[in-house]
Amino acid sequence: MAANDHEVLHALNANYVRSVAESDVRWFDENLSEDFLNTNPDCTIIDRAGFLKRISNPVGVTDLHPEDVNIRLFGDFAIIHARTVYTKPDGSAGAGRYTDIWARQGGRWLCVAAHVARG
Repeated sequence: MAANDHEVLHALNANYVRSVAESDVRWFDENLSEDFLNTNPDCTIIDRAGFLKRISNPVGVTDLHPEDVNIRLFGDFAIIHARTVYTKPDGSAGAGRYTDIWARQGGRWLCVAAHVARG
């Protein structure tokens, strides 16, 4: 079961980053818990509705992809630590880190919290 959970979480992580890049609100609406909270790079915290509103706007970077993905499983709870790399609008390289917290609810994995930092 744990190997399958790892594969599912790996795919969810890849789709999370893809959905940020593509402003895919529908994917997030289907994969965030009702009580989801996000800590933004500016140290503010937004709830699910605020996150969905924010994600509906283009991210403003290109070539966004994850690196150094570390998935840690704790039964029905998982933490994903990773790095993102991307190209800024001026063409320079950008990078950041994120931590996503997932919980199995109703038989499926939902993201319950996220924390984003950019360098």
